[in-house]
Amino acid sequence: MKLRSSPPSPRLSPASPASPSRRRSERLSGAAVLLGVLAFCLSLCPGRAEADIYMYTDEQGVTHFSNRAAADPKFKLYLKSPERRGASRGSVTPSPPSDRSLDRFTRYDAWIRQAATLYQIPEELIRAVIKVESDYDPRAVSHAGAQGLMQLMPQTALRMQVRDAFDPREAIFGGTRYLRVLANVFNGDLDLTVAGYNAGEGAVMRYGGIPPYEETQAYVTRVRTYYARYRATRDATNASIEP
Repeated sequence: MKLRSSPPSPRLSPASPASPSRRRSERLSGAAVLLGVLAFCLSLCPGRAEADIYMYTDEQGVTHFSNRAAADPKFKLYLKSPERRGASRGSVTPSPPSDRSLDRFTRYDAWIRQAATLYQIPEELIRAVIKVESDYDPRAVSHAGAQGLMQLMPQTALRMQVRDAFDPREAIFGGTRYLRVLANVFNGDLDLTVAGYNAGEGAVMRYGGIPPYEETQAYVTRVRTYYARYRATRDATNASIEP
């Protein structure tokens, strides 16, 4: 998954073609993500519909999502999406014993790389989300109940097939899967994907952009800042230490 850094509105590009054997594996993963999206959308709180979700499956068996049909006739209406009023997850309070050792910044490298490859999300973006969400503390818990490295709410963890959000590997794969879902829904727009991770995709659809929540706006800025730092240096520890 590559990010175009030059345009003013950065986007996460679609997945590249894969071999037949890998495509078969991706179809299975795609089916899991599809079920995750369906469960996510159906579970949003009731309310007036603010945006629809469109979908089509290409010739390689890869499922694409969009929050607008645009001019492409391949996209068909998939689900009416109700609004999800601002759902702030609150600040993170690490659960004791909190891990403050510097090696935590590189401890999960292998799993981050694997998740990045599987879901074709930039490795640096995954690291940035982990940094901002939990500061690499696998036992972190927010006041609202978000858990683990990527601060998954219990319902989101369930949709993303995460059995234990405090398990670092499960948290990384579940959080990255959720980023993939959001990137598909928002046509690869980086800022909307990140905003959706914090505030929920319903809020992003409702406002037609980053919601006017102070927490979410600050969150997007912080994730973008660390994303740039991880891209600029291969030393994850140095990039993770607060400036």
